Amino acid sequence: MLTKVYSAAIHGIDAFPVTIETVVENGSQFNIVGMADTAVKESQLRIQSAMKSCGFMFPHFRTTINLAPADVKKEGASYDLPIAIGLLSAGESVKCDNLHEYMITGELSLDGSVLPVKGVLPMAVKAREMGLKRLIVPEANVTEAAVVNRIEVFGVRTLGDVVGILEGKSDIEPTRINTRELFAADSASFDFDFSEVKGQETVKRAFEVACAGAHNILMVGPPGAGKSMMAKRLPSILPPLGMGEALETTKIHSVAGKLTRGSMLMTRRPFRTPHHTVSPVALVGGGMSPMPGEISLAHNGVLFLDEFPEFPRQVLEVLRQPIEDRVITVSRAKYTVDYPASFMLVASMNPCPCGYYGHPTKRCTCAPGQVSKYMNKISGPLLDRIDLQVEIEPVAFDAMADRNPGESSEAIRARVMAARAVQQERYRNVPGVYSNAQMNSRLLHEHAWPDAEGLKKLKERMTRLNMSARAFDRILRVARTIADLDYACRVKEDGTPQYTPAEAAPLPVLVSHIAEAIGYRSLDRATYGQTF
Repeated sequence: MLTKVYSAAIHGIDAFPVTIETVVENGSQFNIVGMADTAVKESQLRIQSAMKSCGFMFPHFRTTINLAPADVKKEGASYDLPIAIGLLSAGESVKCDNLHEYMITGELSLDGSVLPVKGVLPMAVKAREMGLKRLIVPEANVTEAAVVNRIEVFGVRTLGDVVGILEGKSDIEPTRINTRELFAADSASFDFDFSEVKGQETVKRAFEVACAGAHNILMVGPPGAGKSMMAKRLPSILPPLGMGEALETTKIHSVAGKLTRGSMLMTRRPFRTPHHTVSPVALVGGGMSPMPGEISLAHNGVLFLDEFPEFPRQVLEVLRQPIEDRVITVSRAKYTVDYPASFMLVASMNPCPCGYYGHPTKRCTCAPGQVSKYMNKISGPLLDRIDLQVEIEPVAFDAMADRNPGESSEAIRARVMAARAVQQERYRNVPGVYSNAQMNSRLLHEHAWPDAEGLKKLKERMTRLNMSARAFDRILRVARTIADLDYACRVKEDGTPQYTPAEAAPLPVLVSHIAEAIGYRSLDRATYGQTF
């Protein structure tokens, strides 16, 4: 008897359907075909033990299992459960007339329990796209899959639960989640707040500008100045994830197996902090079995690289292309995978090996030439791709002793969201552009060109500092963001906004905006040693 059971496999961050065809005939051989890896071929022993533990008879006949499409490699233990159901159905131990309406995935333990697997969310999305009505997943993955609407999702603990659902004898109900209600309740709560940061008003302003335009930022300062502390609070002033962003971000973490048990949609922007010993493959993704890297896990969020110069140069250089293209293509001999990589790069570093170059009270002990050698660990092209380069001074004692809280993250976030609303209105008809950091040359000339006075100041500063053409573009992008913050946050005497997003979109970039943007390029190579 021939049976077909639908399951799915992962390619990149998306799923594609896998049809498990099972034939049981007279004979004694057991074969799995369709480019199955070792984990899939070993499923026979797991399935046999699981069936026995749940009171089912393993069919001791000639059995052929084909995983279609046969020209794509199948990996992992997620096919255990659908293969077991195919065997039971082909051996007529399970009677189900609507098996074609189900997609099934899960790993089997020897005692018949169903273990969690990776990539359940993209599988649920694919099942809905295929027009399937029901999805059976491990109980540990059910809330992750249930965020996809218009499909019934069942969470199961054992192989017997699956059989009961298929035969209509189980009291297990589909899991239903009010995604928007839970999403809204959790998207604005954070563990850290900028009100806890003492002093550093200039750096807070730089962070506000960076978040308002999704710009990359580099902090340079001595140990203990608060670089890491402020970076950890940056997600609290970023705009909340939209539903589409949350779904895409959750899919990436689902494929990578980074979701905790019982989790559903990610409601906060990811904040990834890889150690400086990370390898290039771990950063960009890939491997024998392709997995998303740190830059993809930071998609729609923040990638924080602490001790920036301590990262190997070859690791830092792989960031250049995804920073520009916001996607990383991992090409190997046997596969090519595209992973999204639209992240905000936040980096921090000491000004020199000892950390005290330019410190107001402590003497730098580095030998002559060590400061520039230390800075040269970061290539010029990579430094050019960082829009804001901010120097941090140590916090004064009076600021540390001040018991009054600083401005809250909620207040800063409100201004950031107002500026983002201006940008969304401006780029509503430009595909793939959502913030000022994504502007190309045409958009720069159209929306970020300064007035005559601002252009004159920019020319003088770029000539004196010998800035690159890429730095010119970066300054204009940051100036446009500063202008958006300026216009979007102006209010009338009654407290109402002075400008709506539609009105604020064409307002000009002034010399004051250009001057502030130039101030955030103080670490350009030609002037680094003179700015402390």
